[in-house]
Amino acid sequence: MFDRLISYLDSVRARDPAPRSRWEILLYPGFWALAMHRVAHWLFEAEMFFLARLVNHTARWMTAIDIHPGATIGKHFFIDHGFTVIGETAVIGDNVTIYQCVTLGGTNPTNGKGGKRHPTLCDNVIIGAGAQIIGPITVGERARVGANAVVTDDVPEGATMIGLKARSTLVPAETWLREFIPYGTPCEEPCEPAPSERVKELEAEVAELRQLVEALAAEREPQAARKSGTDS
Repeated sequence: MFDRLISYLDSVRARDPAPRSRWEILLYPGFWALAMHRVAHWLFEAEMFFLARLVNHTARWMTAIDIHPGATIGKHFFIDHGFTVIGETAVIGDNVTIYQCVTLGGTNPTNGKGGKRHPTLCDNVIIGAGAQIIGPITVGERARVGANAVVTDDVPEGATMIGLKARSTLVPAETWLREFIPYGTPCEEPCEPAPSERVKELEAEVAELRQLVEALAAEREPQAARKSGTDS
């Protein structure tokens, strides 16, 4: 158990440059929310639902992180800051990172029955601050969701999702292969390349303006020459 704790703390340090020691991580709200969720989930699986909810409620009051006792969470899950909501049927893989104000929310099943209503996050997924992942969708391994994106469809493995409604951007292979990208979005590159059609439109406008400027300059040259002759 002690070895698992050390391994978890080290995994957080690998993703967060802020803590100077493992002791600091023990004060993180995400650490306590996850620790109490492990207890609540055990009670939930034992069908002690009231006690599970009590632990969940206490954790939410202490950390501002609401993880339903029924949610299934893998190893080395890191919540950086609070105000995160994770629904009952959410499934989270290993080495997943979530930043503040994220919702793994549910939708009503179309058949009116209970069941899978919340997202599944595969291993090594990164969810940026304020993102909303809604419904029984799957976010593929190593996928990233940018800040404030809204995702309602399955996310391919390795994709980066941005915007409202979120759409995929192309990410170079060398970026995809990196172990960890803070905040889920590569900052040194533009998030979204300009559409080619819009570029063509802008180039046509620039060419038209250039022709207009040249025509005005040509009209001014004779006037300037006549004025110069008059003055002399």
